[in-house]
Amino acid sequence: MSKSTPATAALDEAGVAYTVVPYEYDSSADQVGNHAAQAIGEPPERVFKTLMVEVDGRGACVVVPVARSISMKKVAAAFGGKSAQMMKPPNAERATGFKVGGISPFGQKKQVPTAIAQEAQAEPYMVINGGKRGLLVRLSPEDAMQASGAFPADLLS
Repeated sequence: MSKSTPATAALDEAGVAYTVVPYEYDSSADQVGNHAAQAIGEPPERVFKTLMVEVDGRGACVVVPVARSISMKKVAAAFGGKSAQMMKPPNAERATGFKVGGISPFGQKKQVPTAIAQEAQAEPYMVINGGKRGLLVRLSPEDAMQASGAFPADLLS
């Protein structure tokens, strides 16, 4: 599997240290993120999923632990909006340039405002999608925020 994606290229360009973590992607898994955590032997609080949302009709990206759910009210508030909803998968793919299951906050086709769950700051590192199904990257929360232009936020329900 090629380990070069627009996400890893963006990380390289940002000059942040990361480790590529490949795994067997299983699209039939009940919860793909939890499956990924289990496949790589990481606790689910250190493995993060990338979700594309719309806040007051504008695209945004949230990065949250795979075993947790977001609060749309908190997501809207984090981006200074009144309401939030999940972006439809075809729209998320078109906006990011990545396939669902491989969306990364790094190297998106059109960079949108990005928030990372504040819980990430308590972890020594986090594991996030590297821009392809079955490809994750491990990096520090600080580097993840720098490379994605993200801010920490209260996003979880």
